[in-house]
Amino acid sequence: MIDTGELQPGARLEGERELAEQLGVAVGSVRRAVKELREAGVLVTLAAKGTYVAERATEN
Repeated sequence: MIDTGELQPGARLEGERELAEQLGVAVGSVRRAVKELREAGVLVTLAAKGTYVAERATEN
């Protein structure tokens, strides 16, 4: 959804359970994917606020 532009930088992701239900996967799979995307700098998680799509670096 990030790659297709459906989720733009700054967009807030739904909770893990909601995402798992929408995507038809286990919550653990969502948790693992969010962790990997966070480590890659694609997502950022703010304490008590949620997980957001990170601003993309401008390519020159």
